[in-house]
Amino acid sequence: MEYRVEQDSMGRIPVEQDKYWGAQTERSRQNFPIGVGREPMPQEIVRAFALLKKAAAMANARLLPERMTEEKASAIGAVCDEILEGRLDGHFPLVVWQTGSGTQTNMNLNEVIANRANEIAGKKLLHPNDDVNMSQSSNDTFPTAMHVAALLSLRREVRPALEALIAEFSRLERENRDVIKVGRTHLQDAVPLRFSQEISGWRASLERDLSMIRLSSDGLRALALGGTAVGTGLNAPKGFDRLSAELLGELCGEKLYTAENKFAALSSRDELVFAHGALKALSADLLKIANDIRWLASGPRNGLSEIRIPENEPGSSIMPGKVNPTQCEAVTMVAAQVMGNDVTVGLAASQGNFQLNVFLPVCAYNFLQSTRLLSEVMCSFCARCVAGITADRAKMRENVERSLMLVTALNPHIGYENAARTARLAYEEGLTLREACLRLGFLSEKELDEILRPETMV
Repeated sequence: MEYRVEQDSMGRIPVEQDKYWGAQTERSRQNFPIGVGREPMPQEIVRAFALLKKAAAMANARLLPERMTEEKASAIGAVCDEILEGRLDGHFPLVVWQTGSGTQTNMNLNEVIANRANEIAGKKLLHPNDDVNMSQSSNDTFPTAMHVAALLSLRREVRPALEALIAEFSRLERENRDVIKVGRTHLQDAVPLRFSQEISGWRASLERDLSMIRLSSDGLRALALGGTAVGTGLNAPKGFDRLSAELLGELCGEKLYTAENKFAALSSRDELVFAHGALKALSADLLKIANDIRWLASGPRNGLSEIRIPENEPGSSIMPGKVNPTQCEAVTMVAAQVMGNDVTVGLAASQGNFQLNVFLPVCAYNFLQSTRLLSEVMCSFCARCVAGITADRAKMRENVERSLMLVTALNPHIGYENAARTARLAYEEGLTLREACLRLGFLSEKELDEILRPETMV
């Protein structure tokens, strides 16, 4: 391995020759051997930083042209484009478990951009701190990158996956309007409903979650950029905060604006807590829906067996022919993980000491893990389970006919107490409701034919 020597304010340090990072990145790489290869800083944060650095250079070129020349701004923008294209992925080695402000990741970007730009220019064109980090601090750039990464992951990953799942449930709903089945409350038989009505409950829950995710995204549009070290904007030119937010918004296709109060923007992460709360709500609904589906599909002979789901892989290493609801299980595990992540995001957000929160990397890591897992599991669940759900109409009809809760329709005609006597007799002696009611003499056969019609109860 060949090395070159890089230098920072603490002295000289060898760095691998073929890597673009510099001394501060190398020190972090050596000082935090925690989760190496398993828990790197999320790529979404690196990409968001590239957008941020490009926007900052453009803003500086307008506001400080004597310092940020067109040559420098163009060079920064060109390297940022390479980062966004994934061409420099091997040059961001740092892990989540580092300084709580994310300073070293900010410097990792500054050093890679400067060294790569200098290589392209064939001269010492850029300095990591003086040029790439101009008008910025790690304290305002990392929170800004977090908001941008969160916004983009919600827009590009979570929302499309959720919309596709909603569309699939809507199709199932339309196709099952004529299917009547037993309702269940407290895990016990209840009055009938249409299968499409049950599906509509799943669909409407997810639509509400989508609305909450859209609403929660609005708070992420306010950026800390321009607050620099403690929120005062020291070393940033007047108007940098507004201009950089506008340019960054244009680059990432989002409406962004500078935070009204930079002191809150640096020390508080309440917008991320709120947005992750919407992901937690989505997880709760997905867990409920996945459990409903696997219960309805339980069997195939000794369970509810009211629906069939795709058989994707063998379910047992010892029991031949067994098939399990594995897509549902994946959904429930992801939901549990996201709920755990929500605790971490909330706790991390509470650690704003004076003018800075120092739990930023772990907050970003958990938020972005949640968006990735949710989007991927929804896509898989939609394609490999929901799309293949079919109703076992014969089984549903049989269950409706055997249900004792049809007795509820008798209440207006014979009263609650007599209806309860009818249901009890039917249950204890294995009779149908019709037989029990006739034996007790409450109604005639003709009257029962008119009343005990499930299609009139839904």
